[in-house]
Amino acid sequence: MSDCIFCKIAAGEIPSNKVYEDDKILVFHDLEPQAPVHILMIPKKHITSTDDVTDADAELLGYMLTKVKDVAKEAGMDNGYRVVINCGEDGFQTVKHLHMHILGKRPMKWPPG
Repeated sequence: MSDCIFCKIAAGEIPSNKVYEDDKILVFHDLEPQAPVHILMIPKKHITSTDDVTDADAELLGYMLTKVKDVAKEAGMDNGYRVVINCGEDGFQTVKHLHMHILGKRPMKWPPG
């Protein structure tokens, strides 16, 4: 999608502080961290939100979930981490491109927020 900031980051048009990248996903540091380590994992394929996921996306999303533990470990989150996917306005999704927030390096509160 031409006006999507995350698509532009994935395409290398906008720089990011990359943590991991392969042909399917990109992981980079959030510009407004909510924890000592706050990284975002995005699929390179544009999917607007979890409301737009189709059966054809199942393999990609499964792949993303299997990569979370590797990325978290590489980022030093050995004591645990939180994975969050926001969806829609009430879910506080500010960028209309599916992404996972991976947060750690401090105890997380429950309920969040």
